[in-house]
Amino acid sequence: MTVDDLLAIYEEKKKTYAEQTYRQISNIFSEAKIIHKRDFQGDDHEQSWRAFKGKNLEKLIEYIIKDRVEALGLKIINGNSLERTEITNLSKNLGLVKRNLIVDYGEFGMHLPDVDIIIYEPNTSRVLAVLSSKVTLRERIAQTGYWKFKLLADEATKHIRVYFVTPDEDGTLMHKYPPKKGRAIVETDIDGSYVLSEVRIEESDRVKMFDKFIDDLKSLIGKEG
Repeated sequence: MTVDDLLAIYEEKKKTYAEQTYRQISNIFSEAKIIHKRDFQGDDHEQSWRAFKGKNLEKLIEYIIKDRVEALGLKIINGNSLERTEITNLSKNLGLVKRNLIVDYGEFGMHLPDVDIIIYEPNTSRVLAVLSSKVTLRERIAQTGYWKFKLLADEATKHIRVYFVTPDEDGTLMHKYPPKKGRAIVETDIDGSYVLSEVRIEESDRVKMFDKFIDDLKSLIGKEG
Protein backbone atom coordinates (compact mmCIF):
# COMPACT_ATOMS: atom_id res chain seq x y z
CA MET A 1 0.00 0.00 0.00
CA THR A 2 1.48 3.33 -1.08
CA VAL A 3 0.33 6.94 -1.13
CA ASP A 4 -0.38 6.48 -4.84
CA ASP A 5 -2.86 3.73 -3.99
CA LEU A 6 -4.51 6.11 -1.52
CA LEU A 7 -4.77 8.85 -4.13
CA ALA A 8 -6.27 6.35 -6.59
CA ILE A 9 -9.03 5.56 -4.08
CA TYR A 10 -9.65 9.28 -3.66
CA GLU A 11 -9.93 9.80 -7.42
CA GLU A 12 -12.36 6.89 -7.69
CA LYS A 13 -14.54 8.40 -4.95
CA LYS A 14 -14.37 11.75 -6.71
CA LYS A 15 -16.27 10.31 -9.68
CA THR A 16 -19.26 9.91 -7.36
CA TYR A 17 -18.88 12.68 -4.80
CA ALA A 18 -17.15 15.43 -6.84
CA GLU A 19 -16.47 18.51 -4.66
CA GLN A 20 -17.83 16.72 -1.59
CA THR A 21 -15.22 13.96 -1.77
CA TYR A 22 -13.34 15.53 1.14
CA ARG A 23 -16.17 14.29 3.37
CA GLN A 24 -15.24 10.71 2.45
CA ILE A 25 -11.71 10.86 3.90
CA SER A 26 -12.43 8.43 6.76
CA ASN A 27 -14.07 6.00 4.33
CA ILE A 28 -11.11 6.31 1.97
CA PHE A 29 -8.76 5.35 4.79
CA SER A 30 -11.03 2.46 5.80
CA GLU A 31 -10.74 1.04 2.29
CA ALA A 32 -7.01 1.68 2.26
CA LYS A 33 -6.62 -0.16 5.57
CA ILE A 34 -8.00 -3.35 4.03
CA ILE A 35 -5.39 -3.21 1.27
CA HIS A 36 -2.66 -2.26 3.73
CA LYS A 37 -3.50 -5.25 5.95
CA ARG A 38 -3.58 -7.62 2.98
CA ASP A 39 -0.07 -6.57 1.97
CA PHE A 40 1.34 -6.26 5.51
CA GLN A 41 4.14 -8.51 6.67
CA GLY A 42 5.01 -8.24 10.33
CA ASP A 43 3.69 -8.63 13.87
CA ASP A 44 1.83 -5.39 14.61
CA HIS A 45 -0.41 -4.26 11.77
CA GLU A 46 -2.25 -1.63 13.84
CA GLN A 47 0.95 0.21 14.69
CA SER A 48 2.09 0.10 11.07
CA TRP A 49 -1.32 1.31 9.91
CA ARG A 50 -1.42 4.24 12.34
CA ALA A 51 1.96 5.38 11.08
CA PHE A 52 0.83 5.08 7.45
CA LYS A 53 -2.42 6.92 8.10
CA GLY A 54 -0.78 9.77 9.98
CA LYS A 55 1.97 10.26 7.42
CA ASN A 56 -0.31 10.12 4.40
CA LEU A 57 -3.22 12.21 5.67
CA GLU A 58 -1.12 15.33 5.12
CA LYS A 59 -0.15 14.13 1.63
CA LEU A 60 -3.79 13.55 0.74
CA ILE A 61 -4.77 17.02 1.96
CA GLU A 62 -1.91 18.57 0.02
CA TYR A 63 -3.05 16.67 -3.09
CA ILE A 64 -6.65 17.89 -2.67
CA ILE A 65 -5.80 21.58 -2.33
CA LYS A 66 -2.64 21.94 -4.44
CA ASP A 67 -4.20 22.82 -7.80
CA ARG A 68 -6.71 25.21 -6.28
CA VAL A 69 -4.06 26.96 -4.20
CA GLU A 70 -1.81 27.33 -7.24
CA ALA A 71 -4.77 28.69 -9.25
CA LEU A 72 -4.70 31.61 -6.78
CA GLY A 73 -1.08 32.32 -7.69
CA LEU A 74 0.28 30.73 -4.51
CA LYS A 75 2.54 27.75 -3.87
CA ILE A 76 2.60 24.86 -1.42
CA ILE A 77 5.53 23.08 0.14
CA ASN A 78 5.62 20.21 2.61
CA GLY A 79 6.83 21.34 6.02
CA ASN A 80 8.96 18.25 6.67
CA SER A 81 10.82 18.55 3.39
CA LEU A 82 11.60 22.21 4.08
CA GLU A 83 12.82 21.46 7.59
CA ARG A 84 15.07 18.58 6.50
CA THR A 85 16.85 20.63 3.85
CA GLU A 86 19.56 23.10 4.80
CA ILE A 87 18.97 26.65 3.56
CA THR A 88 22.20 26.47 1.55
CA ASN A 89 20.77 23.51 -0.40
CA LEU A 90 17.47 25.20 -1.20
CA SER A 91 16.66 27.44 -4.12
CA LYS A 92 16.82 31.15 -3.36
CA ASN A 93 13.03 31.26 -3.29
CA LEU A 94 12.59 28.38 -0.85
CA GLY A 95 15.51 29.55 1.25
CA LEU A 96 13.64 32.80 1.79
CA VAL A 97 10.43 30.89 2.59
CA LYS A 98 12.32 29.02 5.31
CA ARG A 99 13.81 32.22 6.72
CA ASN A 100 10.38 33.86 6.68
CA LEU A 101 8.90 31.10 8.84
CA ILE A 102 11.70 30.46 11.28
CA VAL A 103 11.26 30.94 15.04
CA ASP A 104 14.17 32.50 16.94
CA TYR A 105 15.03 30.84 20.28
CA GLY A 106 17.98 33.12 20.96
CA GLU A 107 21.01 31.21 22.20
CA PHE A 108 19.15 27.95 21.49
CA GLY A 109 19.02 28.54 17.77
CA MET A 110 16.42 29.10 15.08
CA HIS A 111 13.86 26.41 14.32
CA LEU A 112 10.91 25.85 12.01
CA PRO A 113 7.47 25.29 13.53
CA ASP A 114 6.16 21.73 13.33
CA VAL A 115 3.68 22.15 10.48
CA ASP A 116 2.68 19.87 7.62
CA ILE A 117 1.88 22.28 4.80
CA ILE A 118 3.18 25.78 4.07
CA ILE A 119 1.39 28.15 1.69
CA TYR A 120 3.44 31.03 0.36
CA GLU A 121 3.55 33.77 -2.26
CA PRO A 122 6.13 32.63 -4.86
CA ASN A 123 7.25 36.08 -6.02
CA THR A 124 8.07 37.39 -2.56
CA SER A 125 8.50 34.12 -0.59
CA ARG A 126 6.10 35.58 1.99
CA VAL A 127 4.44 32.83 4.03
CA LEU A 128 0.68 33.32 4.26
CA ALA A 129 -0.50 30.24 6.14
CA VAL A 130 0.62 26.96 7.66
CA LEU A 131 -1.50 23.85 8.11
CA SER A 132 -1.19 21.00 10.56
CA SER A 133 -3.18 17.83 9.98
CA LYS A 134 -4.03 14.94 12.26
CA VAL A 135 -6.75 12.32 12.40
CA THR A 136 -7.93 13.60 15.80
CA LEU A 137 -7.33 16.88 17.62
CA ARG A 138 -5.81 15.34 20.74
CA GLU A 139 -2.74 14.35 18.74
CA ARG A 140 -1.53 17.88 18.05
CA ILE A 141 -3.97 20.71 18.69
CA ALA A 142 -2.25 22.12 21.80
CA GLN A 143 1.06 22.05 19.92
CA THR A 144 -0.54 23.93 17.05
CA GLY A 145 -1.70 26.59 19.51
CA TYR A 146 1.85 26.85 20.83
CA TRP A 147 3.23 27.54 17.35
CA LYS A 148 0.58 30.19 16.76
CA PHE A 149 1.77 32.05 19.85
CA LYS A 150 5.43 31.76 18.82
CA LEU A 151 4.70 33.13 15.34
CA LEU A 152 2.52 35.88 16.79
CA ALA A 153 5.35 37.03 19.07
CA ASP A 154 7.64 38.09 16.21
CA GLU A 155 6.96 41.05 13.93
CA ALA A 156 8.25 39.09 10.93
CA THR A 157 5.85 36.16 11.40
CA LYS A 158 2.83 37.53 13.28
CA HIS A 159 0.76 37.76 10.08
CA ILE A 160 1.01 34.01 9.34
CA ARG A 161 -2.29 32.17 9.73
CA VAL A 162 -2.16 28.87 11.58
CA TYR A 163 -4.79 26.27 10.65
CA PHE A 164 -5.62 22.72 11.67
CA VAL A 165 -7.16 20.24 9.21
CA THR A 166 -8.70 17.03 10.49
CA PRO A 167 -11.29 14.31 9.84
CA ASP A 168 -12.12 14.81 13.55
CA GLU A 169 -12.80 11.12 13.99
CA ASP A 170 -13.43 11.50 17.73
CA GLY A 171 -15.99 14.29 17.25
CA THR A 172 -14.14 16.93 19.27
CA LEU A 173 -15.23 19.77 16.98
CA MET A 174 -18.83 18.71 16.46
CA HIS A 175 -20.47 21.08 18.95
CA LYS A 176 -19.65 24.68 19.81
CA TYR A 177 -21.45 24.51 23.16
CA PRO A 178 -20.63 22.92 25.47
CA PRO A 179 -17.16 22.85 23.91
CA LYS A 180 -14.65 20.08 24.38
CA LYS A 181 -11.09 21.15 25.19
CA GLY A 182 -9.89 20.81 21.58
CA ARG A 183 -12.70 22.99 20.27
CA ALA A 184 -11.93 25.61 22.93
CA ILE A 185 -8.29 25.70 21.81
CA VAL A 186 -9.29 26.12 18.17
CA GLU A 187 -11.79 28.87 18.97
CA THR A 188 -9.33 30.90 21.05
CA ASP A 189 -5.73 30.00 20.25
CA ILE A 190 -5.39 29.32 16.50
CA ASP A 191 -6.83 30.87 13.35
CA GLY A 192 -9.17 28.05 12.53
CA SER A 193 -9.83 24.40 11.81
CA TYR A 194 -11.32 22.73 8.73
CA VAL A 195 -13.10 19.42 9.06
CA LEU A 196 -13.08 16.55 6.55
CA SER A 197 -16.10 14.61 7.74
CA GLU A 198 -19.39 13.09 6.65
CA VAL A 199 -20.91 14.42 9.86
CA ARG A 200 -21.96 18.06 9.77
CA ILE A 201 -20.43 20.09 12.56
CA GLU A 202 -21.72 23.19 14.30
CA GLU A 203 -19.72 25.79 12.40
CA SER A 204 -18.34 29.11 13.63
CA ASP A 205 -15.91 31.73 12.34
CA ARG A 206 -13.02 29.44 13.28
CA VAL A 207 -14.45 25.95 12.86
CA LYS A 208 -15.76 25.09 9.41
CA MET A 209 -16.22 22.26 6.97
CA PHE A 210 -13.24 21.81 4.67
CA ASP A 211 -14.99 23.14 1.58
CA LYS A 212 -14.75 26.65 3.08
CA PHE A 213 -10.94 26.61 3.09
CA ILE A 214 -10.26 27.92 -0.42
CA ASP A 215 -12.79 30.75 -0.05
CA ASP A 216 -11.15 31.76 3.23
CA LEU A 217 -7.75 31.66 1.54
CA LYS A 218 -9.09 33.96 -1.19
CA SER A 219 -10.29 36.36 1.50
CA LEU A 220 -6.88 36.22 3.17
CA ILE A 221 -5.18 37.15 -0.09
CA GLY A 222 -7.57 40.08 -0.43
CA LYS A 223 -6.67 41.30 3.03
CA GLU A 224 -2.96 40.85 2.35
CA GLY A 225 -3.33 42.87 -0.86
